[in-house]
Amino acid sequence: MRLVFIGSSKFGLRCLDACLRISGLNVVGVVTANQTFKISYRPEGVTNVLFSDLVEFARSKQIPVQKLSQSMQELSLYDTVKSWRPDLFLVAGWYHMIPKRWREMAPAYGLHASLLPDYSGGAPLVWAMINGESSTGITFFQMDDGVDSGPIAGQKQEVIRDEDTIASLYARIEERGLELLREIMPQLSNGSLQLYPQDHRKRRVMPQRAPEDGRIDWAQDAVVVDRFIRAQTRPYPGAFTTLNGRIIHIWRASVVCQPTGLFVPGTVFKSPQNGICVGCGSESIALQEVSYESRDLTQPQLQDLFGSGNQLLG
Repeated sequence: MRLVFIGSSKFGLRCLDACLRISGLNVVGVVTANQTFKISYRPEGVTNVLFSDLVEFARSKQIPVQKLSQSMQELSLYDTVKSWRPDLFLVAGWYHMIPKRWREMAPAYGLHASLLPDYSGGAPLVWAMINGESSTGITFFQMDDGVDSGPIAGQKQEVIRDEDTIASLYARIEERGLELLREIMPQLSNGSLQLYPQDHRKRRVMPQRAPEDGRIDWAQDAVVVDRFIRAQTRPYPGAFTTLNGRIIHIWRASVVCQPTGLFVPGTVFKSPQNGICVGCGSESIALQEVSYESRDLTQPQLQDLFGSGNQLLG
């Protein structure tokens, strides 16, 4: 089958490389994008923090490649892709809706990092961690006019561990996704693939997230704040707070069993056992990896920043 791959992330690159090794597939073209791009829900532009340059990889494999310049509606892009005569599209690590006229040219399949129909929409793994879910997964599905709403070809489940960061969880989800890809693409190529519809009564559509959504609410319980931090740590923009109007990013912390009610939420204090801590709605967190005004701080620098403690974070 003549496959056109669409993607612009590190995971997308891994999927493209896997497709080159699957019997019955002929990758005839690649569509990719710049790391920073404009999109409907954020016209001022977004940055793909999981970006990978598929252009050089495609060229190294002698595969034709086209880069998106403005939107998926570009006529020149459509005409080029049509000239490749695709039998199907595979979409992974992509942030744009696939237009209907593309899907009329050839069916489009994608990978979404949740167990659809739940956690459709944006940043599903981040939301799953923030919401305290015990498990998540990845779904291989056929795209339709909706948001992650097309029929399902297969799914893989993955436990969310207590110590997970977004990076560790995403790494395991990538592996499950590659397993799905290797199982399902041969079925697509030989015509044996079976699809089943989603139960839309169980759908939850998550909103897209922006860097400003990472502000910490110190009135939440410490375990909730800790999850919030781990869900948005590197390579994502990070959970943050402010000190005298200046931004502090918190990349790693731990829950401290400090009794409730000793501090107003957001109050910084020094603990002989745990160093610099912040009071939350219940219990507290100890700050372990922090950057202040985009500069990573050592523990001594963190101690200097807060002096005697008892400062209030916003």
